[in-house]
Amino acid sequence: MKSLRVLAALAAVTLATVATAAGKTYQVTGPVVEATDTTIVVMKGKDKWELARTPETKVTGELKKDAKVTIEYTMTAKSVEVKGGEKPAKGKK
Repeated sequence: MKSLRVLAALAAVTLATVATAAGKTYQVTGPVVEATDTTIVVMKGKDKWELARTPETKVTGELKKDAKVTIEYTMTAKSVEVKGGEKPAKGKK
C-alpha cells in the first residue's frame, strides 16, 4: 500500500470542521472504482486511492462506479513518534 494513499485515508477520517482548520487541502480526480458508506476508491493513473468517508463527507451528484469525481481532502497527523535524537541532560531544566 502506498504511503500517500494511507495518509490520504487518515486525513479523510478527520471531521470536516477539524480538517478545515488544519490548513492546506489537496485534490484527487479520477473514476470511482468502488464506493461504500465508509470508503471511496478512485483510480489515479495506475494507482488506486482509497479515502475514508464519514457522514460529514459532502457528496454532490450520484456517487457510483465509473463516475468521474474530484475529491478534496487534507492530510492530518494522527500520531507522531520521535526516535533517536539527543536526550535532555540529567539535572538541567
